[in-house]
Amino acid sequence: MSDIFPPLIRSSGFRKWELQQVIGSGIDKDRIPGIDIVLNDGDKWMFAGHEVHVMETPGHTRGHISFYFPGSGAIFTGDTLFSLSCGKLFEGTPEQMQSSLSKIMSLPDDTDIYCGHEYTLSNSKFALSIEPENEALQSYAAHVTHLRNKGMPTVPTTLKLEKACNPFLRTSSIEIRQSLNIPATANDAEALGVIRQAKDTF
Repeated sequence: MSDIFPPLIRSSGFRKWELQQVIGSGIDKDRIPGIDIVLNDGDKWMFAGHEVHVMETPGHTRGHISFYFPGSGAIFTGDTLFSLSCGKLFEGTPEQMQSSLSKIMSLPDDTDIYCGHEYTLSNSKFALSIEPENEALQSYAAHVTHLRNKGMPTVPTTLKLEKACNPFLRTSSIEIRQSLNIPATANDAEALGVIRQAKDTF
């Protein structure tokens, strides 16, 4: 993925401190001024010689989109999916977030996930509080602590790892449901809503 970043930096303006192009969701075109490239769910777009598949992933915001690079096996999820968490539901609903996460979960397990923030260490503490017997999570949390103590990033993560450890991708976990008193009859979106509320107040 390293060959993607130089043009990304240039087009984002970090070198010149001015935006060269504004890329945004069609849902946001009327509320974000100056969008030059409007993208919608299912669009295919060429960026720096790489084909990008656009995925609408609302939940954190109404117009949130993620960028999947099938040739590189990577997805940029912004604030929809973090390592060991998901974004706060500022504009969306649990149902929307569940649908968005399901889209991401349908990708190959070896997909690299590049999220928008380095929150993994704090996320691991919450995840362990509601699923303490998850051995994969225990191991990953220890690894995350080791990396952060060395000043190293935890991103990218992988979809396979997140499926094993991320509580927001594990809404059917019996241990998580028991920890948060989520009824067995609750669907995945309802469970996600309870998990998100618990995370917000953790």
